[in-house]
Amino acid sequence: MSVATITSKGRMTLPKDIRTLLKVGPGDRVRIRARDDGVVTIEAEALDLRSLRGRLKSRRPEPLTVEQMDEAIRSSGAVKP
Repeated sequence: MSVATITSKGRMTLPKDIRTLLKVGPGDRVRIRARDDGVVTIEAEALDLRSLRGRLKSRRPEPLTVEQMDEAIRSSGAVKP
């Protein structure tokens, strides 16, 4: 059995064995349901791919222009002048 402590701000850290069982980590969401009889269930929330929008950052802030691509090809020696 695992035990978690509630902080003064109402936060709780899931014990490692529970995180492992649910296969969740930092940033993941869990759904907590409480029944009238006091039984509480915790389950991993299914990943919605739309929730990933905007989270991944490109290494290159702008796409290359055609001129930049042509110059890269020329400087690589792949095309003879």
